[in-house]
Amino acid sequence: MAAQDVLGQTARLASSSALLQVLFRVVTFGLNAFTLRYLSRELIGVVNVRLTLLYSTVVFLAREAFRRACLSGSAKRNWTKTINLLWLTVPLGVFWSLILGLVWLHLLEVPDPSVVPHYHAGVVAFGLSAIIELLGEPFWVLAQAHLFVRLKVIAESLSVVSKCILTVTLVILYPHWGLYIFSLAQLLYVSVLVMCYIIYFVMFLGSPEATKKSFPVARVKALLPSFVEDETFVNWKEARLTWSFFKQSFLKQILTEGERYVMTFLNVLNFGDQGVYDIVNNLGSLVARFIFLPIEESFYVFFAKVLERGKTVKDQKQDDVAMAANVLELLLKLVLLIGLTITVFGYAYSQLALDIYGGSMLSSGTGPDLLRCYSLYVLFLAVNGVTECFTSALMCKEEVDRYNFVMLALSFIFLCISYFLTHWYGSVGFILANCFNMGIRIAHSTHYIYHFFRESTHRPLTGLLPSPALLLVYILSAVLTAFSEVLFCCDKGWMARLIHISMGALCLAATLVTMCCSETKLIHFVRSQ
Repeated sequence: MAAQDVLGQTARLASSSALLQVLFRVVTFGLNAFTLRYLSRELIGVVNVRLTLLYSTVVFLAREAFRRACLSGSAKRNWTKTINLLWLTVPLGVFWSLILGLVWLHLLEVPDPSVVPHYHAGVVAFGLSAIIELLGEPFWVLAQAHLFVRLKVIAESLSVVSKCILTVTLVILYPHWGLYIFSLAQLLYVSVLVMCYIIYFVMFLGSPEATKKSFPVARVKALLPSFVEDETFVNWKEARLTWSFFKQSFLKQILTEGERYVMTFLNVLNFGDQGVYDIVNNLGSLVARFIFLPIEESFYVFFAKVLERGKTVKDQKQDDVAMAANVLELLLKLVLLIGLTITVFGYAYSQLALDIYGGSMLSSGTGPDLLRCYSLYVLFLAVNGVTECFTSALMCKEEVDRYNFVMLALSFIFLCISYFLTHWYGSVGFILANCFNMGIRIAHSTHYIYHFFRESTHRPLTGLLPSPALLLVYILSAVLTAFSEVLFCCDKGWMARLIHISMGALCLAATLVTMCCSETKLIHFVRSQ
């Protein structure tokens, strides 16, 4: 597949994934706002922090390394061996579910049954849901490698909608069920998700469309583990790369979910405060989840297909290098401007957003400060997502192993900083520690990108430099909206709030107009792709 075709399909995949994440987050926020009226914040804290952490840890440790390794390189490969390797995620998931389930049940603090009923059933259900989801991993990787955009959108949309309908129904009819509600909804979510992929491939394989596309898998039976006579069960090059990524993914999971591990294992916040933190954290991460994450996942596939892992810039096809450098520069500029916009306007509108969303329970206390800090953290997330997806797609096994040592040291430092900052600044300390963590990771990735392109004429890191005019508009907008918040928000009535919102809208309009005038190359890229 030509690099230009890969770029076009990757951009469509990123756009569809972003729209999917919008749907997912909007439904989730609506669900949170709804459940806040019916359930305690302690129950929400246990579900969104404790149990979700169990599920995400099992799934991440069992499959992340396999995804990275099996999506690297061309889609033309021995798919029988790749599928065999991917099925190893299931026993690995069973192992992690058993080990971590025992930890969650016997080593961690158990919530008060009168406030959070059926905790043990919740742990079992969320661990089981992780195993069920891993049953669909070979299908997911096959679809992702061949850029099946509609399949991902439909499967995840149906699963999210099904989960939300069941949750709302049970919350209204049986609010006393406690964690049974979220356990059943989680099991339904993963079951629908996996069945969508299975049903699609059962119908697709052997069809005229599959034959026309010369799809590498001809029968449904070929999607199951199989031995080939006189050949190894798996591709050992992929297996060794998977092991390298596994060591890195273990550390990356600690860094990504570090604050939840600190909350879960060190009890620095009670379950109620964890619930408030998680709600604010989800609100703050809205853009990161529905824009930055799809971009990172989709363009990892693009860079991995266009450039060859482990080769220097001189050994790559120069046309592909030029395209990759141009795309990387524009992606950096895109996420930087989105991040700056969130940082500038998030500071002055955090308290208003929380007051509208959750009332005084969220807008009083540390909630506004949490969201303001998260607005800054979004900027770090934006840049790190793109730089790290490029380096992950290009690093060879030895470079990945060296990076693992960096991640190991960073994990230890991050956990220590999280613990101390939380004691000094409360839940805000988690976000400050995350900013430090992301800053170090960005420094490593930009250093790698600089050295990779050093022997070429391409300088994609210039995408991190906004135009002076746009920078000036950002500074003026930050000052004006900050003064507006002091004068009009948030206890002076709805008329004052509308004035504050109008001031923000004017500043945002000025920012967007300046952006369109000064960043014409980026605007053309977004429109064309």
